[in-house]
Amino acid sequence: MGEECKEAAAGCGGRHAAEGVVDPADSAKLYEDVPPMPLMALNHISRPCKSVEDSVRFYVKALGFVLIHRPPALDFSGAWLFNYGVGIHLVQRDDARRAADVNPGELDPMDNHISFQCEDMGVMERRLREMRIRYMKRTINEEEGSAIDQLFFKDPDGFMIEICNCENLELVPAGALGRLRLPRGRHNPPVRMVHHDGDGN
Repeated sequence: MGEECKEAAAGCGGRHAAEGVVDPADSAKLYEDVPPMPLMALNHISRPCKSVEDSVRFYVKALGFVLIHRPPALDFSGAWLFNYGVGIHLVQRDDARRAADVNPGELDPMDNHISFQCEDMGVMERRLREMRIRYMKRTINEEEGSAIDQLFFKDPDGFMIEICNCENLELVPAGALGRLRLPRGRHNPPVRMVHHDGDGN
C-alpha cells in the first residue's frame, strides 16, 4: 500500500537541489530577446490509454474529474475530462502507440508526472487506500521550515500522478518578477452551468 519515504538530499532517487540549474545571478540572460508571451495557463494534458473507459473511471473516482462533451469533429475514440482549471484528454491507443514517457515499474518521483495541488492531504490519502491504489508518501523540505507532503501513484496506464501541498513553499522568481503572468478571471475555459442531456435539452 503506502510506502513511507522521507527524502534528504539524495534519498528516493532525489538529486542535489542545486545540480544542473542556472545561477540566479545569470538568469537575466535567459530572457534576452524573449518578448512577452500571450499564454494564460495550462489548458489540458493528453494521455494515450489502453482503455479509455478504465481511465475515465480512474480520473473520476480517484481524482474527482468531470466528463466533458468532446467536439464532434474528433472522429477517434477518446474522452475529455475537466476540473480544477485543467483538462485531461484521453485518447484510445493502438498497441503501436504506447506512451514513451510511462514507466510501468516502481514509483520513482523523478519519473515524468503531473502534480495536483491539494488542500487536505489526509482526505486524498484515505481515498487512495479506499480504492486500493498503491502509492508512495514522502515529506521534503522539512529542514527549511516549509515541509511539503507528497503522494505519488499511477493511473491505469502507468503514468505517474503527484498530489502535494506545495502552497507551503513560497516561489521566489530568480530576477524576473516582471515577467510573471498569474492567471486571473479568464484562465479557465468557459463552463456552461446548465443541465445538458443526450437529447440536447
